[in-house]
Amino acid sequence: MITGGSGGLGAATARLLLGRGHRVAVTGRDRARLDRFAEDRGSPDGLLCLVADASDPEAAQSAVDAALQRYGRLDAVVANAGFAISDSVVDGDPSLWREMVLTNVLGPAVVARASMQALKESRGRVVLVGSVAGFVHAPGSLYGATKWALTGLAENIRRAVTGHGVGVTLVAPGRMETGFWDGLGGPPEASMLTAGQVAESIVWALSQPPGVDVNTLVVRPIGQPV
Repeated sequence: MITGGSGGLGAATARLLLGRGHRVAVTGRDRARLDRFAEDRGSPDGLLCLVADASDPEAAQSAVDAALQRYGRLDAVVANAGFAISDSVVDGDPSLWREMVLTNVLGPAVVARASMQALKESRGRVVLVGSVAGFVHAPGSLYGATKWALTGLAENIRRAVTGHGVGVTLVAPGRMETGFWDGLGGPPEASMLTAGQVAESIVWALSQPPGVDVNTLVVRPIGQPV
């Protein structure tokens, strides 16, 4: 199951997994975008598109339950849903911050919570999509602070569930060609990863053999110094 799976990195990951024979459930807030994604893939039986707000505990649980009902098991969850605004905590508008903080921090936590019993049963894996911004401070960036929180959350979850056979991986991309930049005034003129390249890293983490737990992947484009 992939949250935020109707576009960008989530959709790229779903396409890659579907192409390798996996059954995939994707969630998103916009039914029209989900329907377009399904149509683009040919609406295969192995794709389940679910309308859900990833930061809503009830919606997250309903999505997990729907995936289990459809496929009978859940082997992996990719907590990908998130977005950025360019506001600074120094002089920004606090009225714009709540949704980003809830989506970027609360969302992965509630999705992990909703899926954990199923992942314990399958001895599966959680992948949390963080950011290089969760390792390198950016002046005044509340978005960066949410990704620092996610970096910590990944390790907190790992310590809680590794004894149950569940793997936890944080994938932290650097600059990437996605709609992420829409909230930041447009992309920089610099080298960037494609969503497909980062999706390869996520699927690599999901493909580790039993007993192997890769915990942190920081993935930058060559040429990104920070």
